[in-house]
Amino acid sequence: MNVIKELWRTLIESLTGLGAVVRFLLRMIVLIPSALWRYDLVLAQIWNAGALSLVIIMLSGLFVGMVLGLQGFQLLQRFGSEESLGVAAAIGLVKELGPVVTALLFAGRAGTALASELGLMRATDQLSAMEMMAVDPIKRVVVPRFLGGVIAMPLLAAIFSMIGIYGAQLIGVQIMGVDAGSFWSQMRGGVSLSDINEGIVKSGIFGVACSLIAVYEGYYATPTAAGVGRATTRTVVTSAVVVLFLDYLLTAAFL
Repeated sequence: MNVIKELWRTLIESLTGLGAVVRFLLRMIVLIPSALWRYDLVLAQIWNAGALSLVIIMLSGLFVGMVLGLQGFQLLQRFGSEESLGVAAAIGLVKELGPVVTALLFAGRAGTALASELGLMRATDQLSAMEMMAVDPIKRVVVPRFLGGVIAMPLLAAIFSMIGIYGAQLIGVQIMGVDAGSFWSQMRGGVSLSDINEGIVKSGIFGVACSLIAVYEGYYATPTAAGVGRATTRTVVTSAVVVLFLDYLLTAAFL
């Protein structure tokens, strides 16, 4: 009986937390049109979430593409289809690895920065001071950060995929000796618009999920040093689990 009660209590707490997140999201959606008038705040957050993440995104994309080139070449060589390395690498990066790995890196770099920044503002009573001055902190602080993450995520995923394709080409063509013409021509012929659209949709949804989790955890963080640390940790862990879960659902839906 104790196990059943504990499971029931965990279920109720999970549903309550999910409801709170949905309410928070709906509140932000209502405030998005008015927050867009302060486009300078949104652009600053796109810079913080996107441009400052470029180095880790590009390096990771290059190494993932190089590994994909090595593994893909060895696998395709068994079937005498080394020339198909380009299309295999491009589809793998555009549809799966690009959006998923970018989202995980985004959560670890930009998501933790958003959560810790908002958590520190909560701990130092900056958000409470805004409320006392009749300034809505969600409209002034949270929504621009949310929009910045949502807009930056698909752009980062596209850059990750492009750099990854270059890494696969670097290994396959320059080192393994795959014909460059076959690599690029088969990639252009094998990657369809639906594959690109799937990657765009995935990266957009992952951007919404990671940004929402980051700003929610930061905004409602316990106003102590330990509370901010826990909020940052929850941001990374929850974002990783949600991204992988959503990736399965979206992949099944597109199939």
